[in-house]
Amino acid sequence: MTEKELIETIKKIVKPYVQREEGLKEFSKETKFIKDLEINSANLVDVILDVEDEFDIEIDNDSMEGMRSVGDAIEIVKKK
Repeated sequence: MTEKELIETIKKIVKPYVQREEGLKEFSKETKFIKDLEINSANLVDVILDVEDEFDIEIDNDSMEGMRSVGDAIEIVKKK
């Protein structure tokens, strides 16, 4: 899967949880889940679970805490 495909897949995963639609217009590796998309911390857990399901991986607690942006999510998926 290319990086562009990963970004698009993550965008589809986070879309239901986004509170700030403008953040989706400039969705990139630099997009921060909480700051740019205004996804609350409870929903961020749902995003992590959805990423695990989509990519058939398990994300450990340390990685979960470090998953603050789209780029962080991509790096976690690539490592798994």
